[in-house]
Amino acid sequence: MPEKLDPYYEKHVFLCTNIRPEGHLRGCCQVKGTPEMRDYLREKVKTAGLDRIRINAAGCMDRCELGPVLVIYPEGVWYRPESKADLDEIFTSHILNNTVVERLALDKHPS
Repeated sequence: MPEKLDPYYEKHVFLCTNIRPEGHLRGCCQVKGTPEMRDYLREKVKTAGLDRIRINAAGCMDRCELGPVLVIYPEGVWYRPESKADLDEIFTSHILNNTVVERLALDKHPS
């Protein structure tokens, strides 16, 4: 059995910052504030000294209608935050304490 590798990051957070044309039927995460959300979470991680947590921008994650969206790996939990308070709750509950924020979580495989 192969040796289990220690991941470089404990958690890797991706926020969709995809841009679609104005009025696109599927919507656009970027115009819903994800670049600012990314910057906000980056600052929280930096201030807390969490060097094994990475906050990144991502291109389209194909959940446009549900945006703004972010996903946290390795758990693969998807969220739809709408405010800094939502981001604070995700940061404290999920990033720091490994507890999913059910009220903000999206289905992984919607029917």
